[in-house]
Amino acid sequence: MTIEPREPGAGGRESESSTTTTPDPRLPTPEFSDFYLPENRLALVAGVRALAREKLAPRAAHYDETATFPYANFRDLFDAGLLGAAIPRDAGGLGLGPYRGDIFTLWMLTKEIARADLSLARCWEGHVNSLVLIDGMGTDEQKRRWFDGVLTRGETWVAWSGEPQARAPGEKTRFGTYAERVDGGWRLDGTKAFATSAGGARWAILLVNTAGPGGARHASGDVDHLLLMACDLTDPSVSIDGSWWDPIGMRATVSHAVRFENTFIPDANLLGYPGQYLLESWQTCFAPQYGASFLGAATAAYDYAIESIRAQKKGDDPYVQHHVAKMSMNLETGNLWLRHVATLWESGRSAEAQVAGNRVRHLLEHLSVETVDHCIRSCGARSLIKPSPVERIWRDLSLYVRHDNDDHVLATIGKAILGKSYDVSFYKP
Repeated sequence: MTIEPREPGAGGRESESSTTTTPDPRLPTPEFSDFYLPENRLALVAGVRALAREKLAPRAAHYDETATFPYANFRDLFDAGLLGAAIPRDAGGLGLGPYRGDIFTLWMLTKEIARADLSLARCWEGHVNSLVLIDGMGTDEQKRRWFDGVLTRGETWVAWSGEPQARAPGEKTRFGTYAERVDGGWRLDGTKAFATSAGGARWAILLVNTAGPGGARHASGDVDHLLLMACDLTDPSVSIDGSWWDPIGMRATVSHAVRFENTFIPDANLLGYPGQYLLESWQTCFAPQYGASFLGAATAAYDYAIESIRAQKKGDDPYVQHHVAKMSMNLETGNLWLRHVATLWESGRSAEAQVAGNRVRHLLEHLSVETVDHCIRSCGARSLIKPSPVERIWRDLSLYVRHDNDDHVLATIGKAILGKSYDVSFYKP
């Protein structure tokens, strides 16, 4: 017997057979994360959710097919006042960030953008992460100069480290940069890989090792050789090799190879002190945000699955019900973990937050990949045929989760538990 929901205690005691309720389909389903947002941030996240649904998501297929930078999307983000999300309030931004008392809202913005387009979210991450670095490591003069460019001219930022030293089979390009100290700054030569937003961003924070190639992730030796250099990408000495980036997914990140030929970086554009990025473990601020992007893509797959299941009248299939239940629990688990890690950052428990960030990055990779798989299993092969967005989501997520080696991430978590030394930033074995 099906009954309408009613207030507790209304009427007599119900028999055990009369406790099944039918939800009112007119009532909107609350977003999981909205329960954990500060009251004064609900409208902000809701606005981004609407922008993503109405403008950003409809363009995703085009940018994927053409493998081009999402200029129109960044224009919309600028017009909505969102490019300054990680700029302090007293400088004209929204004041979000790990050391600004509100990182969860930033991760929820990232999740909503990834829900529309995971490639776009990766470009967005590069932008806001760069602003977090400028806020935390920059001089007052640098902050005034660079924040003004973001807020008044819509300048976009990105951070590039990639300099893998071992060539993949068939790969002809050699990656690595060489920095030479000259009067008033540094001269830079060489090539970086995985240069997200190449051709779209105006500025890039380059992670350069003055002892030789390798950047931050692939170099060895003393950490104080690592410098962060802000490079104006309109400099004619900077060129892009678009032939290198032809991946299965994340195509609109335009993560090309970028070449520097005698590029001058003035001392005024050096960010922080030598080795600061590694010594203060800044990379750990960003690991949970990768997870937020994974979760956004998984949420989009869940959205599609629910719509498809209802349209195809599959809701009475018990196995479909299993898939729906797993997807829903995965998403809620992911949001709860992000809220937990955010609380650690926001309460000043940064050492705990850094360790927990590795956990959430690992968990969200698996929860998100599993959720997309449940979507495909419940919706069938047609979910992998265009114009279904799941086809693109599956490709994008399959590539993006390889950003870090998850086996090394998990080993790092184990090392921390066992009291062994570990690399909290790049999970080196």
